Amino acid sequence: MAKLIDKTFDFFKNEIVFSISLILAIISCFFVQPNANYLNYINWDTIILLFAIMLIVEVLKNLAIFEMFVRRLLRRIGSTRQIVLVLVFTCFISSIFITNDVSLIIFVPFSILALRKVNRSDLIIFTVSLQTIAANVGCMVLPIGAPHNIVMYTVSKIPFDTFFMILLPYVVVSMIFLAVLLFFVSNDDIVLPEMSKIEVNRKNFIKRVLSGVDYYLLLTFIALFILIGNLENISFFNSLFTRWIAGNEVLWGIFASQVISNVPAAILLSGFSSNYEAIIVGINIGGFGTLIASMANLISYKVLVRECGEFRAKYLLEFTVLNVILLVVLFCVYAIS
Repeated sequence: MAKLIDKTFDFFKNEIVFSISLILAIISCFFVQPNANYLNYINWDTIILLFAIMLIVEVLKNLAIFEMFVRRLLRRIGSTRQIVLVLVFTCFISSIFITNDVSLIIFVPFSILALRKVNRSDLIIFTVSLQTIAANVGCMVLPIGAPHNIVMYTVSKIPFDTFFMILLPYVVVSMIFLAVLLFFVSNDDIVLPEMSKIEVNRKNFIKRVLSGVDYYLLLTFIALFILIGNLENISFFNSLFTRWIAGNEVLWGIFASQVISNVPAAILLSGFSSNYEAIIVGINIGGFGTLIASMANLISYKVLVRECGEFRAKYLLEFTVLNVILLVVLFCVYAIS
């Protein structure tokens, strides 16, 4: 019994967003009797698109395409500032196409390894903090760059170019913010060591690709869609959320993201408001701030703690300070626009 409790606790800790989403969805089922209409709650376009992106990313990752690309860039580097710049903007560029979560899963461990190779472990906290910010900025460029934007893109049917223009001011300001921070990195000379040859393992390739998909993320989406669908059918919550959210989508997007992260916030707000442009701005700005504001933030933290547990407290402090500053700056941009 004790082992079962420990396993349950570990699962909850590792999959906290899914666990909470599932519990809330189950509770909501007591208020709206389960029926065939539950299937209509789920935005299957979002689920299918996200699954397809995950499959493509897993194929590229298992073919070592990303690692080959980064190694070529690193061979041309000669200073600490350059290596941090490359590592940070690799996350920015890759998150545009493979989502911010996957970008950090791939490149944060690589960055820690690269900085250790050149004896600059002192730069790990700052670099990973900037990588996380960069990934959250890069995912704004295209609507396929992050799960929360995939949700909003499929729900709102806003064209690619319009989606880009909505978030362009925040991307530009965030890039300037990152560029300024990079000047605080010392410009010391470094010499990259020889790295082992990349070997592509083709054994059980399809199995490894399929097993690499984050099925709990997909199930999280399904649970959240059911929760929001049920809330919409409970008159009290429907009127309450509609009254609170209408006209305050940006503020609610920012606030909800800090508490439940921006993916659930996107699903929640889009269920009670059709002002999709404001919701898009709110949940993307809201991805900065607390550690749980974005799933990408949690991914970086989990990777860093696994690789460098001694940096846990210092990383939390530095990461939070930088994110809160950027959050305030971006909110000011929204307020004056």
